[in-house]
Amino acid sequence: GEAELLARLAEIASGGSANDQKLAAKLMGVTGPNLETLELLETALLYGSGAKAPFGAKIDKVLTKALNTANPDVVDQVNALARRVEEARVRRVGLIALERTIALNDFANVFLPAYAEAKLRRGAMDFDDLINATRRLLTDRAVSAWVLYRLDGGIDHILVDEAQDTSPAQWQVIQALAREFTSGEGVDDGRERTIFVVGDKKQSIYSFQGADPDGFDRMRADFAERLDAMGTPLQQTSLQHSFRSSSAILGLVDMVFAGRDAAGFVPEEIHKAFHSDLPGRVDLWPHVQKVDNSDDRDWDDPVDLEAERDHDVVLAERIATEIKAMIDAQTPLPLGGGRARPVHAGDIMILVQRRKRLFNEIIAACKAADLPVAGADRLKVGQELAVRDIVALLAFLATPEDDLSLASALKSPLFGWDEQMLFDLAFGRGGKYLWPTLNAREDHVETREILHDLRDNADYLRPFELIERILTRHDGRRRLMARLGEEARDAIDALLDLALSYERTEVPSLTGFLVWLQSDDPEIKRQMESAGRNIRVMTVHGSKGLEAPIVILPETQARRRKSGQDILDTDDAAIMSVAGDLSPPLVTALKAGLVEKEDQERDRLLYVAMTRAEKWLIVAAAGDLSKDGSCWYSRIQAGMSQIGATPLIRPEGQGMRHQVGDWDNLHVERAIDTPPVDPDQPRWAALPAPVVEAEVGTLSPSNLGGAKALPGEAGLDEEAAMRRGRQVHLLLEHLVGRDPADWPDLAERLLSQGEDAAGEAERVLLLDEVGRVLTAPHLRHLFSDQALVEVSVTADLPQIPGARIHGTIDRLIVGDDSILAVDFKTNAVVPEQISDIPVGLLRQMGAYAVALEQIYPGRRIETALLWTRNAQLDLLPHDVVTGALETTRPS
Repeated sequence: GEAELLARLAEIASGGSANDQKLAAKLMGVTGPNLETLELLETALLYGSGAKAPFGAKIDKVLTKALNTANPDVVDQVNALARRVEEARVRRVGLIALERTIALNDFANVFLPAYAEAKLRRGAMDFDDLINATRRLLTDRAVSAWVLYRLDGGIDHILVDEAQDTSPAQWQVIQALAREFTSGEGVDDGRERTIFVVGDKKQSIYSFQGADPDGFDRMRADFAERLDAMGTPLQQTSLQHSFRSSSAILGLVDMVFAGRDAAGFVPEEIHKAFHSDLPGRVDLWPHVQKVDNSDDRDWDDPVDLEAERDHDVVLAERIATEIKAMIDAQTPLPLGGGRARPVHAGDIMILVQRRKRLFNEIIAACKAADLPVAGADRLKVGQELAVRDIVALLAFLATPEDDLSLASALKSPLFGWDEQMLFDLAFGRGGKYLWPTLNAREDHVETREILHDLRDNADYLRPFELIERILTRHDGRRRLMARLGEEARDAIDALLDLALSYERTEVPSLTGFLVWLQSDDPEIKRQMESAGRNIRVMTVHGSKGLEAPIVILPETQARRRKSGQDILDTDDAAIMSVAGDLSPPLVTALKAGLVEKEDQERDRLLYVAMTRAEKWLIVAAAGDLSKDGSCWYSRIQAGMSQIGATPLIRPEGQGMRHQVGDWDNLHVERAIDTPPVDPDQPRWAALPAPVVEAEVGTLSPSNLGGAKALPGEAGLDEEAAMRRGRQVHLLLEHLVGRDPADWPDLAERLLSQGEDAAGEAERVLLLDEVGRVLTAPHLRHLFSDQALVEVSVTADLPQIPGARIHGTIDRLIVGDDSILAVDFKTNAVVPEQISDIPVGLLRQMGAYAVALEQIYPGRRIETALLWTRNAQLDLLPHDVVTGALETTRPS
């Protein structure tokens, strides 16, 4: 009957008003009993998502009033159909959520085992793994009894600190450890056991780390029940006194959080100031209205450049100006007992909710006002300017064709180029890369010298050594800190630590380090409790456990609610979330619960922020305020009105002030402030360390540097040429004095095995060359019985301080008044004249000459080279070989 009813309804609606006719057009699209028809009927018979009753049936409202009156028999049928569509919609959206949840679990069934296996292969565990493994160990019936029994013998006291931030899994571990305290032999062994738990639900702000403030109450009830059964009731103690904050701040806190029982602010736990007579104040600055600067910029401005009058910029400058005025005017800060001291920068802590635009603007404004600021409490190492400058230089060293990286490095404090210098270099270079263009110029000598040095060492130094060379040898650390401030030190040191960490786990290479650094995106946390006399700018989460005499809360305006979680946890399963319009009742209820918990945690976050202040709390806001009064600024403003705050006249308008105690008649104690003075740097500290020449030790005459072949010589590579030289020397050594008819057989035996073995064709060529040498009439004296063969010589080499040579002369002929040293050379190309002989060979013969002069003083020393290729003997002038030795550079 639904098809007939819908057809009649469409017919009736087609003759009505414009809205009725729209309804008729929708009903004309009905194709049958399917999901598409159901969705169409939902739009026709149910209210929309913005109605008072979202997606409820339009009872008596499907047709206009006139058509309802004219067709009373149809109205009841349409109402009944609308109710069925309302019920069917719940099932439809439930099916959508179910399909997504099934897909989530199918993915998890594949991904989670693979992820666990990957961690197992690497032997890696995260913090959750440790907690869950401990929980399994203490709750597994197979082993838990024995483990707990053994642990029980060594545990007398359990202390749980910051219990409000303990996760459910961690509570289960604590429960398991304490089980033996209240059961079994542990009850009657005569030992005193204690469980001490301290926490404050009002300070539970780490739900993203698994903190469960409700677990605090559940565990308290659990331990109370177990201890009552033993006759030792749980002792509950509430600490109402605050040893930090003034009564002015605590009184406002109680007013702001009145009626927030669900978040942990019960009426019985009001605050009392331990230092009841300590003056205190709370200032509420005038709200900075939101400014729309979308069109107020020049066409060539960067798209992310904030306008000068942007509301965040205005507030940041206002904060910096106020702090500067406080310090310059030596504003008294109460100490109690009518005493005070002047305010200094270290007294001030600025707390934001997010490390976003306002956070950065405040730090920039404080720096611009020349105020000492500790910088960000957390550093994304890769985003720090000092690190980006160093990485740009490293990227150029890895890829010299990377023009952008080189330009970035040149503009950085490492080289200090300005825009005009870079333009002059880059413009009109005709398509050439930037580095060859720079290298071809005669100016910028220092820049080119630094880049040449780094490029020469980039292939040999590890990443850490290369960075340290940039920072120390080339003064990079001082230059970066002079431009970017003292806080750049942390980022630079973090980069060095990362380089060492990389080298411990990877094969060190410059390219590998750059890729690893980009993929890891590391972050470091500064220890802000030891910021000295610097302004601290940090998030409220990061300030937990810290305090300051003066706290500024600048980010109290309305905040957009989180988009929500994609995965919703229940006691039984994980459910995939769906968009609001498609949420079934279960998902809607879970989302509402998350929203409520988020609101409660935001209450606790505000509480933590306000109670960081000891004496003076300053509240400000920039941007839109919430219309329902739920933002922090509106709530503090309402609380101050209720507590009787007075108007505060400021240059930008009227605010509010709540003050307790006398701030005007304080005795200011002028402390002797002696800022640290840098000692005078001795002159030697700025001088480069003298170059210490390493001990040269014993050298081979053939390794004194220089070429050993003629420029046009080609053919065999170095290893093959050395092999051929050994083959020729071996034949010359053993064929001397033997019958030439036996030479082929001897050569075959000598060159039949080993690394220098030669085939028949090669032996023929070698034997032909050696035969010409041994049969040459002008060389007979070199192979006579009077010639000494393979003579080892060792002597000092005065031309290289500390050096000593040790070598072997192929032939040495000792005469009454002269000494001739001959070395065999198997070069493929023979020099036509002495001046063509490679310098490496001249240095070798010069070293022999110097050694022989020491061994045979008073005799004439002669040296010669025998070129085996054509049996040519070149007698070398003594001054030529010794002159070549003067310029030697040992390799």
